[in-house]
Amino acid sequence: MILDRYFARRFMQNFFVIGGIFLTLIILIDLVEQVRRFDDANLSFGQLLQLTLLNTPAAISEMLPLLVILTTIALFVGLARSSELVVTRAIGRSGLRVLVAPAVLALLIGAVAVALLNPIASATSEEFRRLSDGYRNNGDSTLSISREGLWLRQGTNTGQSVIHARGTLNGERLGLRDVTVIAFGPNGIPTEQITADQAVLEDGHWALQQAKVWTIQDDLNPEAASVTHDTLNLPTTLTRDKIIDRLGRQDSVSIYDLPQLIRDLREAGFSTKQYEVWLQAQLARPLFLVSMVLIGAAFTMRHVRFGGTGIAVLTAVLLGFSVYFVRNFAQILGENGQLPIMISAWAPPIAGIFLSLGLLLHVEDG
Repeated sequence: MILDRYFARRFMQNFFVIGGIFLTLIILIDLVEQVRRFDDANLSFGQLLQLTLLNTPAAISEMLPLLVILTTIALFVGLARSSELVVTRAIGRSGLRVLVAPAVLALLIGAVAVALLNPIASATSEEFRRLSDGYRNNGDSTLSISREGLWLRQGTNTGQSVIHARGTLNGERLGLRDVTVIAFGPNGIPTEQITADQAVLEDGHWALQQAKVWTIQDDLNPEAASVTHDTLNLPTTLTRDKIIDRLGRQDSVSIYDLPQLIRDLREAGFSTKQYEVWLQAQLARPLFLVSMVLIGAAFTMRHVRFGGTGIAVLTAVLLGFSVYFVRNFAQILGENGQLPIMISAWAPPIAGIFLSLGLLLHVEDG
């Protein structure tokens, strides 16, 4: 236990040092990026710094695998240079036994990331998008999803419009079904209501099919003045990328809210695969961090007198990036329905663990 506590302390020291370095770099780089993005918005330094700090938790959460593998490499390279690994093996403790403390810590870091960092990152990311949209677009669009369907607010030169749809249409173009639109004038008073069987987003407008328009005025009977159109164009400043970006932002939802959101989306007729894959990927994150520890140790638990330390470190980092890429690729396949959800989320970290264990057993006993 004394050795385990010693290795655990060394691991956490390296983790906080490397994490502090990366945190500083992330803040500086992102601050420069915010200055570039909002160059025309005339924001103060405090507003730019606020945006940067709001974006930081999500960046740290995304970089956790890199931090863990670099921490593992720094730990075992340092132990090898000081010959502490040789002494540890000389007293009869195997290399796999040495890995218990770092692996347990990586598991705990992953659990903390899922339980605490994920909700914080999702909340700050959503606030970052709200503020940045407000600074760039004057807050002219908002999107939310509930079990009643999709709610969308858009801004035009003539006022605001609220769009409600009960589901989406399958196809290359973005489309909504069972659409209701309420248009507001510049003074915020409703001016007309539109219902349509479907709405397809075109270049600069919504193409409403089988639309019926009611004009809302104090001295007018809306039903008597209603007009039906086979096709009606509703101007919009929204684009497919903006809407898909908001619909696909799983990282803006806390892991505690994801199950309810998945149920609401399913009841509203929307696809939930991407959210289900994201949920399982978050739950598998502790195992993925453990695989990063084992991969880093597989190439650096060797004495420095053998040489090739630089090549071993580079190989460990490249293999870690490869597993990270495979995990992201598997998630994409899961979101597209080409892989089962559980396999796309859990197979990469488990495969990384077994691959690195095989390398470690070959080095230790081969």
